[in-house]
Amino acid sequence: MDPFFTGLSEPRSREQVAALPWKRAQGRLRIMLITSRGTGRWVLPKGWMNGDEDPADAALREAHEEAGVIGEVTRVGLGFYTYDKRLDGGPSVKCRVRVYPIKVTRQARAFKEAGERLIQWFDAEAAADAVKERELAELIRAFAVSGKAV
Repeated sequence: MDPFFTGLSEPRSREQVAALPWKRAQGRLRIMLITSRGTGRWVLPKGWMNGDEDPADAALREAHEEAGVIGEVTRVGLGFYTYDKRLDGGPSVKCRVRVYPIKVTRQARAFKEAGERLIQWFDAEAAADAVKERELAELIRAFAVSGKAV
């Protein structure tokens, strides 16, 4: 049985993808976070996959739409975190988010959600401290010490 669906018409949980944009600046790992449009809290660029879209490609698309990120996506996900997403005019739904690191090569000045969010680069530990979701903070810390961000 699919762990995300109860077998009824309403899903128990939904799956999204997120980008973990990163770069090296002056020898230090930097992580990009953006603000959510609803609450203004610090989050990763994330969203839904379109149809049968490849998850890593969807993460790269979301990063470009929400933060103008252009870069190289890691094809294997870093891990998952969960959060409660409030649906428009309705209840919250538990979302499971698969995270894909993206090495940022540049940022576009014009992109779909330009001006709708704040974008900020953080040291890895500060990024982990800035996010609300404990599982996401752990993923950021694990990424920073794994040596995968070379």
